[in-house]
Amino acid sequence: VQLVESGGGLVQPGGSLRLSCAASGFTFRNYAMSWYRQAPGNERELVATITRVGGSTNYADSVKGRFTISRDNIKNMVYLQMNSLKPEDTALYYCYAKNTYGSSTYWGQGTQVTVSS
Repeated sequence: VQLVESGGGLVQPGGSLRLSCAASGFTFRNYAMSWYRQAPGNERELVATITRVGGSTNYADSVKGRFTISRDNIKNMVYLQMNSLKPEDTALYYCYAKNTYGSSTYWGQGTQVTVSS
């Protein structure tokens, strides 16, 4: 099983990034997918979640209207489009998979996002 994030980097405030997460080794369409983030000294927090077929999404209040989560069940990919980035969005961003009953969960290794001028 692998979740491999990519797309992080350094961006100026107000800029955009698109994170990608490539999934393999499990039946992707059976898992809800989420993005979490963790800044130094802070607990890991949920950023966004998308259901198994993408019919429903949820976002943290801090990113609503700026971030968009999406998935491609053919390519086994999940994405996080991040617009209007702020310095407080700086964190290590993780991809997370959970099946319906929560009995099977997986984490990626994370990709760093730094928002700074």
